[in-house]
Amino acid sequence: MMERLKFLPFIIAVLVVGAIAGVLWMGERHAGYDQGFAVQPGDPAQRRGALVDEVIFTVESDPGRIVALIERGAHHLYGQGLDSASLFRLIQASSQVDYHLSRGTSVELTFNPARFEDGRLNPFRVPAIREAMNWLVDRRYVAEELFGGLAAPRYLPLNTAFPDYARLAATARELELHYRHDPARAEAVIGQELLKLGAKRLDGSWFYNDQPLRLTVLIRTDDNRERVGDYIANLLEDLGFAVQRLYRTAEEAARIWIAGDPALGQWHIYTGAWISPVINRDVGNDFNFYYTPRGRPEPLWQAYQPDPEFDQVADRLDRRDYTSVEQRQALMKDALRLAMQDSARVWLVDKQSIWPHAENIAVAVDLAGGVTGSALWPYTLRFKDGLGGRLVIGTPSMLTEPWNPVAGSNWIFDLMIMRALGDAAVLPDPFTGLFWPQRIQGATVTVAADAPVSRTLDWVTLEKTRQALEVPPDAWIAWEADAGRIITVGEKHPDGLTARSRAIIKYEDDYLKRRWHDGSRFSVADLVLPWILTFERADENSRLFDPGHLPRFLVYQRHFKGWRIIDTAPLTVEVYSDQVFLDAENLVANRLPALQPWHVLGLGIEAERRGELAFSTAQADRLGVEQISYVSGPSLEILRDYLAVAAKVGHLPFAKELAAWVEPEEITQRYTALTDWVAQRGHFWVDDGPFYLHSVRPLEGSLVLRRNQDFPDYADKWLHFSEPRIPELEIDAPLVVVLGEAMEATLNITFAGRPYPREEIDEVRYLLFDADDRLLNRGELEPLEPPEQGRWRLTLPVATLQRLGAGANSLEIAVTTTNVALPGFASHAFATVPAHDYGVGEPGEEPPQHGGQHD
Repeated sequence: MMERLKFLPFIIAVLVVGAIAGVLWMGERHAGYDQGFAVQPGDPAQRRGALVDEVIFTVESDPGRIVALIERGAHHLYGQGLDSASLFRLIQASSQVDYHLSRGTSVELTFNPARFEDGRLNPFRVPAIREAMNWLVDRRYVAEELFGGLAAPRYLPLNTAFPDYARLAATARELELHYRHDPARAEAVIGQELLKLGAKRLDGSWFYNDQPLRLTVLIRTDDNRERVGDYIANLLEDLGFAVQRLYRTAEEAARIWIAGDPALGQWHIYTGAWISPVINRDVGNDFNFYYTPRGRPEPLWQAYQPDPEFDQVADRLDRRDYTSVEQRQALMKDALRLAMQDSARVWLVDKQSIWPHAENIAVAVDLAGGVTGSALWPYTLRFKDGLGGRLVIGTPSMLTEPWNPVAGSNWIFDLMIMRALGDAAVLPDPFTGLFWPQRIQGATVTVAADAPVSRTLDWVTLEKTRQALEVPPDAWIAWEADAGRIITVGEKHPDGLTARSRAIIKYEDDYLKRRWHDGSRFSVADLVLPWILTFERADENSRLFDPGHLPRFLVYQRHFKGWRIIDTAPLTVEVYSDQVFLDAENLVANRLPALQPWHVLGLGIEAERRGELAFSTAQADRLGVEQISYVSGPSLEILRDYLAVAAKVGHLPFAKELAAWVEPEEITQRYTALTDWVAQRGHFWVDDGPFYLHSVRPLEGSLVLRRNQDFPDYADKWLHFSEPRIPELEIDAPLVVVLGEAMEATLNITFAGRPYPREEIDEVRYLLFDADDRLLNRGELEPLEPPEQGRWRLTLPVATLQRLGAGANSLEIAVTTTNVALPGFASHAFATVPAHDYGVGEPGEEPPQHGGQHD
């Protein structure tokens, strides 16, 4: 012991020097930024735009450092949800660090389903082998041991905290029971399928063409997925595979699994994770996204080959091709079953993510996406003691993929920054997932009478009609690339066209008087050009044709029925579609035309048209060019050249159509403004949000955002989103029930120690499972009358309990409210016993005696 203690002063000295060096390093790292951003007293209602002056994003790939960095003041917030139980304990013990929680991050295994071009055997081409991996993994072990209890086992392409899981709880439980941990079954299925493929097992090891059958597991090292990857690799080695473990960071891994060609066989399994930035009230489109080529344009997705039945169901759910909630439920049940048989992904856990931040910081956090996914973070991030100031956010990575608004980065850390730079017309409620208006006055939604659409918020007017919704003949429905012109409904459908939904969306009065960050005034052309580009990229006759874009476009084309601009003062658009959403608010959000500055977007269009750059990863690979990035890398010099030419000749993309919306002087003004912007900022990212992109420093791993002082809104607009009212549940019920008697249970629903108001509760449902986890009954609880506020009752009759038989059973209750979309769950385990085992017998009988014997 003394031998160790004599080194203690030296160790302490090293730690102190290291801490001082760390602070100095952070100071040097940020020394190049303008000084003078101090927090000042002030009223948010009197300030325009963001509540802070500057936000610095910097790469911090080691989550273990973040608590110390926040305590030292070097960082104020971390842009990734932590999943470490030990770090959580440090955060809870710190007086200088606070945290938020979210439930929208999921961890899964992504499989490479491609046929390898070098002839090597890829077992995961076979759906049955992928499906068998569900039985191989022990999700409870992953949740409780690898994630320290900060996760819930997940089996299905349904986030266990989202509304659809509660709607489909019975089906979910049946599938979870079917796919629960069964390694013997997994080994049997995998072995049987490998033999069919021509593999052989010798002395416990698998061989193919006399070579060991080697699997490559691509393992992310940024978080607990490193432990997950090692666990999976160990399981595969135990089955007799030779396993290569590729440990990679986010950026390194992305080059392999998402940017690389899966047919090259660089990997078999990737330890993936996904975060839903908002509470997804309808996950029906997730089957298309995760399992079919329509999900994304990258090469991996184009290798997916779902079963035709699954493909059709996924497509119908994405297009919302159903006429009732019941029909949708039936499709969802089919999709869940077929997705598990396909298992292009094996879901492992839903994380409870911890988002650490300095104690003196406040921000609106999304219950699903946390800080990183929150659409409101740019509007609510602030120091508690005043306005202004500089704030530092650490993220595990940034600029992970090239930034462009067409097919650029989909990484959550990049998207977090992009959300601060833009100003969406509607913004999602961080607690319910319903959309609120940001740049529109309101909307009127008209749907067919059989469309299962409802409305919650007053800014939308919902109408249902039994009459066919006729699409006006002057509405735009397509684009002809060869002729370079818009096709109207009247031209394409001379006999008329009908739709299941119509959305009339009225923007703010002065919307078209707003300016982009470079000073350019908005234009209708900023709406029209992105729409044209959607069709150009899907037309084989266009030089912009991108095969990876086509599958997703075909889904859009099948439900889109046309749109038109019916006024410009204020801007008002009318959109027709066969696609509906359960919520009218979210239907409007999905009907809004995309908005991009035409002069910036046009430079990328011209660069791809001439074969020098490309918007998507796959297109760049096909053309052998760089993917377009508007903020960094080799693209910038090429874009500068195109800007110089465009400014010189007054280039207007697709001038035949856009000239009607763009005056000649606007062309000159736009290019002059952009030239000045690029000269000052060194990048081409022009947007309209509460922050603008002040500088990009890729080598330093940092980005700087500055407050947009011309932003139209006062800073207190979104501050009312503070704390979610998540219901807290407590079940009061017996632990033992004698068969032949009824059972009564009471549920207490509270928030912050007070009864949850009855009028704010949507549903209180229960599921009853027997000892074999079979669902035997379901139903609703009934509220007790005042003064029993917040209390609900369930009575299980004698006949129901008799069906359970003797054994251990479970009662599960789910509560949904109008305040938050995440259901509250509670469970209660109890035993049912025969009457004679519990001291109840026939008259005159003596109850059995129980001595002090132990087994």
